Amino acid sequence: MELVFGFAILSFFITSILLVPFIDFLYRMKMQRKKQKTLDMFNKPTKEFDKMHALKAGVPIGGGLLIIFVVTLLSLWAYGLFAVEVRFWELFVLLFSFVGYGALGLYDDIKKIFSIDKKKSAFFGLRFKYKFAIQWILALIIGFVFYQYLGYSFIYFHWIGEIPLGILFVPLAAFIIVSFVNAVNITDGLDGLSSGLFLIALIAFLTISSGLLDPFLALFIAILLGATAAFLYFNVWPARIILGDVGALALGGVLAVIGILTGKVGAVGVIGGVFVIEVASSLIQLTGKKFFGRKILPIAPIHLYFQKKGWEEPKIVMRAWLLGFLFAILGLYIAFAG
Repeated sequence: MELVFGFAILSFFITSILLVPFIDFLYRMKMQRKKQKTLDMFNKPTKEFDKMHALKAGVPIGGGLLIIFVVTLLSLWAYGLFAVEVRFWELFVLLFSFVGYGALGLYDDIKKIFSIDKKKSAFFGLRFKYKFAIQWILALIIGFVFYQYLGYSFIYFHWIGEIPLGILFVPLAAFIIVSFVNAVNITDGLDGLSSGLFLIALIAFLTISSGLLDPFLALFIAILLGATAAFLYFNVWPARIILGDVGALALGGVLAVIGILTGKVGAVGVIGGVFVIEVASSLIQLTGKKFFGRKILPIAPIHLYFQKKGWEEPKIVMRAWLLGFLFAILGLYIAFAG
């Protein structure tokens, strides 16, 4: 455990040193949030959403890129330098999800910032259907590796027992990954909201991996935890830097993969309970628009509902963190009960 905590501190220290010059770099590259014209999954403009995020225009975007850079290089160095059993395919799914979804998010961020044609009123970022399709392709590749090379073919619940799935584990894993990729991305709307909740979830999974005596996974989680904690210092309200899609998609993808690797699938959705609530509120809203032609909720995702009611942004974030902490405790209970 000394090694695990040592690398968490080292990751925090390195990321902290690099963040200020990285923020300056983003300003020089003009990687700053623009006033947006987003489309939902049905290609309908989300005017109210855009209006509520207008004040964030000008903040550097792409903080997730630094997290990916530090965590990837430090992980490769740590596994190569110290006597930790390196399990190739586990490292592959961790880094493939982290870097793969990060690359997709980076492309989307760049498109948002540099491809806006004011004369033609081009919309913000990739069309949802293209982004969603690529998310599924990446997730199915990861799910196949879990099944073919890591031997994952069943799920286990303490109160039910072992449920054999065979090849069906691939689409199940892909569904979990895509769900969390979008859940973290949707939650990343207020300063410190998604990064703080992600940090809480990481602490829970670090506890689980330590309880399972899995130093390989614990080391990766610790490195990621340290980098995220350093980023959160600059991401709390008022944020000096934003994760961007490069960060939100990468963190969502790797969080799901970490959860699957622990073998505690039942605990994954509970530990990430606030993320689940956020994406569920958006799905309810989209379902209402698609099948009933009207909104079911006043506005979605749910953090925007509280913002619309007049709650201050830090108040919403702090209460979400508290709820996330309670979900993490419940998830740990479920994990260790099994």
